Amino acid sequence: EVQLVESGGGSVQAGGSLRLSCVASGFSFDDYAIGWFRQAPGKGREGVSCIASDGKTYFADSVKGRFTISRDNAKNMVFLQMNSLKPEDTAVYYCYYRHDTEYRGQGTQVTVSS
Repeated sequence: EVQLVESGGGSVQAGGSLRLSCVASGFSFDDYAIGWFRQAPGKGREGVSCIASDGKTYFADSVKGRFTISRDNAKNMVFLQMNSLKPEDTAVYYCYYRHDTEYRGQGTQVTVSS
């Protein structure tokens, strides 16, 4: 059974940092890109970042220079380091991967206050 579980969310003031973690199981983690997207209340889904199986990374323009992504294949984990957080980063953050369909975790809430 495929599972992705996020953790690390919380409430911070603007300018603060959080590190989100995603631990995966049930598939060949090393072979797949893992991504993060976020969804704020009343807004659509926004892709945030992705890391390929070869380590190549992608970032949305809105987070470039502030967020970094990394993976630890030995632990089946992906990390999203979020620095210089802004109120507009407030959302539920999900990690996901795609194989025929999309699998995602339950999400972790990030709240940034001004």
